[in-house]
Amino acid sequence: MDTHKLIIIGSGPAGLTAALYAARASLKPLVIGGLTFGGQLMITSEVENFPGFPQGVQGPELMQKMIEQAERFGAEIVYEDVTKVDFSKKPFQVMVGDKVYESGSVIVATGASSLWLGLPSEERLRGKGISSCATCDGFFFKEKNIIVVGGGDAALEEASYLTKFAAKVTVLNRGDKLRASKIMQDRVLSNPKITVEYNQAVDEFVGTDHLTAVRVKDNVSGQVAQRPIEGAFIAIGHKPNTEIFKGQLELDAKGYIVPQDQTKTNIEGVFVAGDVRDYRYRQAITAAGMGCMAAMDVEKYLEMDHG
Repeated sequence: MDTHKLIIIGSGPAGLTAALYAARASLKPLVIGGLTFGGQLMITSEVENFPGFPQGVQGPELMQKMIEQAERFGAEIVYEDVTKVDFSKKPFQVMVGDKVYESGSVIVATGASSLWLGLPSEERLRGKGISSCATCDGFFFKEKNIIVVGGGDAALEEASYLTKFAAKVTVLNRGDKLRASKIMQDRVLSNPKITVEYNQAVDEFVGTDHLTAVRVKDNVSGQVAQRPIEGAFIAIGHKPNTEIFKGQLELDAKGYIVPQDQTKTNIEGVFVAGDVRDYRYRQAITAAGMGCMAAMDVEKYLEMDHG
């Protein structure tokens, strides 16, 4: 058995900030970072709203700096996926395939994944005109014509926010009515910069190095039309990465971990930080802040001879 005081599952801003604080507290944390490490910032090109980088920083570069900083103080990072956990007894067990890691405490920082349309062209142009975060990337679309794909509250919030920058925002909704709350619908439908189009589905994104156009299919007539566009925001929701915790940690209806008193979960000794519990803010800086809080809470927990 590989035994540790603390295991951190996840290597985005929440997990790595927790690792930094825990390592500086001499807890020698093990971070099981995943095969696709670094969280959502790994698919974000330019980050301009993380404090300390006045000229902005590339998402992957920021994550690499966080990794180096955590490792400098003694955090160990394993780039593998957790396949199973057992929080039913102490020490907790975290499984990576056939390998079992044991720990006196755990921080879950597995984040949430943006839901995408699943088009190959979308994947190719992600970060090159296609984004899933208006507060992260809206600034880059000043005076441009952009589309928002979706019809729920998240999509309409993105559309409203993007009117601060864009010349024109078109919401493409695949159904004949919006799913968003009435207050959000009223706000969007009364905004002269926003147009809502119904029964419209994205068929293909067009562009080589960056997005230049979108092919849209009318779900009623079946007609496909291509229109020039300079940016696209996919806002069809997020999915928390909580599959392996079902039946052990308390989850809400959307699958997010329910926090008890900031970073604690329903299991004593298991803590939570970042987007896996936060569907409201979803920012690197808020995730990092929660990672700090979780590590400090773990330190206090272990000091009380729980470890």
